[in-house]
Amino acid sequence: MNETDRKFFRPKWRRVATTIFCFCWTLVEWLSEEPFWGIIAAGITFYCLWHFFYKFDENQGA
Repeated sequence: MNETDRKFFRPKWRRVATTIFCFCWTLVEWLSEEPFWGIIAAGITFYCLWHFFYKFDENQGA
């Protein structure tokens, strides 16, 4: 993520909302029997989890 992204996602509610949105999108794709798009959406959801909660440094760029 670049510095602009870090500033935008600094509030935790934005990171949580984005991740929940991606998770819901994943569910919609799987429930509508679209496995290709379900895998893509699941990958984006895991990307959000990894970068927004595991790797995210709230003190960086403050």
